[in-house]
Parts: sequence; structure tokens; C-alpha cells
Amino acid sequence: MALGVTDLKKGMVFAYEGTPYIVTEYSQKVMGRGGSIVNVKTKSLLDGKVIDRTFKGNEQFDYVDLNYKNVQYLYNDGTTYFFMDNDNYEQFELPADVIGDQSGFMKEGDTVKAMILDGRCVSVELPKNVYLKVISAPDVVRGDTSSSVLKDVELETGISVKAPAFIKVGDEISVDTTTWEYRERKK
Repeated sequence: MALGVTDLKKGMVFAYEGTPYIVTEYSQKVMGRGGSIVNVKTKSLLDGKVIDRTFKGNEQFDYVDLNYKNVQYLYNDGTTYFFMDNDNYEQFELPADVIGDQSGFMKEGDTVKAMILDGRCVSVELPKNVYLKVISAPDVVRGDTSSSVLKDVELETGISVKAPAFIKVGDEISVDTTTWEYRERKK
């Protein structure tokens, strides 16, 4: 099945010059006389490299049929991330460059979706939101308690996000895994 440039929406997987890519950002510009160009940021599913590309309105791409499977994140050794298939308990690994920034949202034991291409895991997909515990949150200036004040808080996985002033150490907060934005405090 062939895909046109307007089919390349965020999260879409396609093959370009024989390599499977996932679209991470998408924008379309309509030019004069009906022509258009599409700017996409793509991530290779084979090596994790992120590439900005511009396509003209008449280009075609191959559809990539991915299967998804729930897997458990076990641990990492700094260069490799280890996972286990929840159905047959087989273990597999992915290089750190393929995982990229997603590592900041994964705790040992979490369930994520593995992207399976031709029987081999090529990447993982996180849930849209994850709950993480706050391990460091600076105090706010006394009297500055408006909900619009944001501060940097460090989470249990080592990443920092902006959160409202009322968030304190020990709170569990929901974070959007694509935008890195605070969503809510766990009740």
C-alpha cells in the first residue's frame, strides 16, 4: 500500500529508501497554485537517528506493517535496555540510542508497547501519560502560591519537569511523555 505525503501524520510509520521511520513532528505548507510541501521530523526505527525531511506533494512512500506487543522493562546497563515479553517470557534488548529520551519515563517493571517489525523489536512506545514520584522540589518563595508559578522538580527516573509550586517531595505526578508537561498530582 502506498502512502502520500499528506498521510504522514504524527505517529505514522512509513518506509523511505528501504528504512522504516516514525513521524515525530509534522507540518504542511500549501504553496501557490495548489502545490504543497510537508516538513516532518522522523526517527529511524532501526538506529534511532532523528532526521528532518521535506517532501513535495507528489512523493509516495511504502506503508510499514508493525505489530505491537506488551513487554516489561527490566533494566538498563547504560548502553542497552532490557525487556521481557509478557506472554512467553523471552528477553530482548534495545540500544540506548533507539530508546532516546523515552528512558526518562520508564521505571523498572513498567509495561510498554514493543514495536515488532518482521519478527524483531525495533522500538518501544510509551503510554501517553505516566506517574512518577518527585524526589527533589525546591521550596517556593513565601507568599507566592498562585497556581501559575512553576518550578523545576526532579523525578525518580532522573528527569526534571516544570510543575506547579504546590508540588512537594514524595508527590506522584502525571507527566505527558511527548511534551514533558506536568498534567496532575495523583490523588
